[in-house]
Amino acid sequence: MQYTFAADAIRKSQRVLSLRAFSTSCLRSAAVTGLFSAERTSIMSSHTQKWQYPEVRRDDSVVDNYHGTSIADPYRSLEDPDAKETQEFVEAQNDLSVPYINGSSVKETYLKSLTDAYNYPKTGCPYRRGDSFYHYHNTGLQNQSVLYSYKELTDEPKVFLDPNTFSEDGTVALGSTAFSKNGKLVAYGLSSSGSDWQTIKVRDADTSAELSDVLEHIKFSSIAWTHDNKGFFYCRYPVGDKSDGTETDANLNQMLYYHIVGTAQSDDVLCWKCPEQPKWMCSAEVTDDGEYVILGIVESCDPVNRLYYCKLSDLPNGITGCTDMLPCVKLIDNFDAKYDYIANDGREFSFMTNLKSPRYKLIRINLDKPEQENWADVVAEHEKDVLSWCSCVNQDKLVVCYQQDVKDVLYLHKLSDGSRIKQFPLDVGSVVSYSGRREDNFMFYKFTSFLTPGTIYYCDLSLETLEPKVHLDTKVAGFEADTFEVKQVFYESYDRTRVPMFIIHQKGISLDGNHPVLMYGYGGFNISLNPSFSVSRLLFCQHLGGVLAIPNLRGGGEYGETWHKGGIHAKKQNVFDDFHSAAEYLIANKYTNPKRLAIQGGSNGGLLVGACINQKPYLYGCGVAQVGVMDMLRFHKFTIGHAWCSDYGCSDSEEDFHWLVRYSPLHTIKKPLIPGVQFPSMLLFTGDHDDRVVPLHSLKYIATLQHELAGHPDQTNPLMIRVHCKQGHGAGKPTEKVLEESAEMYSFIARSLGVEWRD
Repeated sequence: MQYTFAADAIRKSQRVLSLRAFSTSCLRSAAVTGLFSAERTSIMSSHTQKWQYPEVRRDDSVVDNYHGTSIADPYRSLEDPDAKETQEFVEAQNDLSVPYINGSSVKETYLKSLTDAYNYPKTGCPYRRGDSFYHYHNTGLQNQSVLYSYKELTDEPKVFLDPNTFSEDGTVALGSTAFSKNGKLVAYGLSSSGSDWQTIKVRDADTSAELSDVLEHIKFSSIAWTHDNKGFFYCRYPVGDKSDGTETDANLNQMLYYHIVGTAQSDDVLCWKCPEQPKWMCSAEVTDDGEYVILGIVESCDPVNRLYYCKLSDLPNGITGCTDMLPCVKLIDNFDAKYDYIANDGREFSFMTNLKSPRYKLIRINLDKPEQENWADVVAEHEKDVLSWCSCVNQDKLVVCYQQDVKDVLYLHKLSDGSRIKQFPLDVGSVVSYSGRREDNFMFYKFTSFLTPGTIYYCDLSLETLEPKVHLDTKVAGFEADTFEVKQVFYESYDRTRVPMFIIHQKGISLDGNHPVLMYGYGGFNISLNPSFSVSRLLFCQHLGGVLAIPNLRGGGEYGETWHKGGIHAKKQNVFDDFHSAAEYLIANKYTNPKRLAIQGGSNGGLLVGACINQKPYLYGCGVAQVGVMDMLRFHKFTIGHAWCSDYGCSDSEEDFHWLVRYSPLHTIKKPLIPGVQFPSMLLFTGDHDDRVVPLHSLKYIATLQHELAGHPDQTNPLMIRVHCKQGHGAGKPTEKVLEESAEMYSFIARSLGVEWRD
C-alpha cells in the first residue's frame, strides 16, 4: 500500500501498489581523458547558427533567503500557468522547437517505421472476478487499451469497457478498476489529459449499464470494496478552486471515505483524516476474508508506512453508523519500515516488510500478541536477492518474486511455513504483471525482456505437477530477436561501487568508438530499471546504428533499501557519479565518444539529465530531459512535491539546502570555461496537464539555460523545449501522442548526433 509519486518505472503485483558529496572531478580513465583532450574542440556539433531564443520577463528583484544565503529566482512568473506571459512563452518555445525537430531528415521515416512496428497486439494477464474473466487488450494502435470480458478462457472476449469511446482524441484514460466481491459491480477511475485527478464511476458488470455514482476530487487513491458488495473505500482531497491538472497548489489533507453505491458523494462516510499532519496520505485494503479493513498511512515516497486496522464486524451500527471516523487499532504507529498485507487466517496476518531487512522478507503477526518480540519470519531476508513482491494464491500458496542482479526469478512457497515448493522457469527479463488471488486455483504471469515483447503463462495450481504453459505469446511482425545482442556489464563508479548496466545493440558491430549511444537512467525512489521491450529503442539500434545503455544507478531499488539509501539526501551525488561513470565506461570501451553520446531521463530521470549536463557538459553530445524536477529549492511547494522530500530532502532545512543547491539543475547552470566546449544539444519535454512534476520546472530551467548560454561564443548547439497540450506526466497518454513524442525525441537525437536513417 505504498505509493511512489515521482516514478516512471513502477513495479506492480496484485497486492502491492508500489507507486517504490557533490563531485566536479575530471574524467578518470586515461583513455577518456586523452580523447577529451584531443577532441574537445570537435565536441561542438555541426550547428553553426546562433540561436535567437524567445524573450520572457526576467525579474532580478525576486530573491529568496535560504538560511542566510540569497538565491535569485528571476523567472518566478513562469510558475503561474494561467498567466498570459507564460502561455506566450510556451507558444514561442514551441514555434522554435517544432520546426527544428520536424526538420530532421529522419523524422517522417522514423514516425512511419515506429507506427508500423508498434502496430502489434498488446494483452494483459487475464483475471477472474465473480463468474467472468477479464483482460486488457490493445489491437496495436488504439489510443487506449480496452477491457474485455468472457466466461471461460476458451470463449471469444467481448468489449466490457472501452475508454476510446470517452473522447475523440483518446485523452480520457482508464485508471484504477475494482470489482465488488461478487463481481456484479465495478468501480473505475477516469483521468483526462494526463492529469493525476480521477473521477470514479460505477458500472453493472452483467449489463454494462452505468449507475448514477460520480465521485470527484480523487487522486492517488485505492478502491476497496467491502464484501457485502454495498460500497467501497476511496481517498479524496478537499474541494479546491481548480483541479483540472493545470493547477500547482500543494495536495494536502487527503481523507478516506466510504461510498455506498447509489448514493450521492455528499453522503459518503468520512473514515479517516489527520488535519494535524496535512501531508499524510492513506490507502485502504479489505482483507481476503472481508473481516478487516487495513489502512496504510504514508507521509512521503519513502518505503515506510503506519499500519492501522478495523474489524468491520465489530462496528455495532456498521460503517455508516460511525460518527467519528473508523475506530482503528494502531498496529504500527511509526514510519520505521514498510508493511504490505499479503494474507490472514483469522487474527494471524502475513506482511511483506523491510524492517531491519533492506532486501525485504515476509513476517507473521498475531493481532492478539502484537508486540514485536512475538513476530515470526515466514520467508527470511535473502542474503543477496531482493524480494520484489509476493501474493497468496490457491488458499495456502505464495507466489514469490525476487530480483537477482536486475533479473526476476519466480518461486512458489507454502504460506504456512514459507518453505519453497518450486522455481518457475524464466529467461533473463522481468515479470511485468501477475494475476491470482487466494481464492483462485490458478495464476497468470507475463514475462518480457529487451528482446521479448511479452509472453503470458498460465499455471493450474490444483494439479499435482505444477508446470506453467504459454497462454499467449506476442509476436511483432518483422522483428528478429536473434539479430540483436544484450549483455550486462558491471563498472566502477567514482567511489569504487560496482554498478550494473545493460547494453543492447545489433550483433556484429565493431567497437570503433563512433556509435551513437542512448543512455537512459533514473536513479531514485526505490525504482528498478528492469529489462523491458521497446520498439522505439530497437529502431534506434537497427536503423540509426545506435547502442542502448541502461545503467542501474544507486537511488533505485535494484539491490534493496541499501542501494536506494545510497543515492538519496546528501548521497544524491552518487547517482550522478554513477551516470558519469557509465558514460566514461562506454567511451573507454570504444562504444562511442562524447559527441555521439545522448542521455535521456524522465521525472527524477529528467533531474538526472539536467544535473549531469550541468556538471559535465563536455561528456555528452545530446540531452533529453522529460518532465524533469529542475528546481530543487521549491519542488516541495507544488502538488505532490512534498512527498519527494524522502529522497531529496527539503530546502526548509539548512542542512538539506546546502546539498540541494549544489546539484539543483536550475541553480547550477554555468558557461563552460574551457575554450571550444559548449553545452550539448538539449531538448526538454513537458505537458500542460502534468500535475505531478508541474511544467514550471522545465520552463524555468530552459529560460535560465537560454539566458545564460545564448551569448556564449561557442554555444551553437540548440537549447529547446517541447510543450505538449492535453498531456500529463505520462500515465494514460494516448498511443498517437506516445508515437509522436517518441519520433520527436529520436529525430532530435539523430540531428544532434549527426546520424542518418539506414535500411
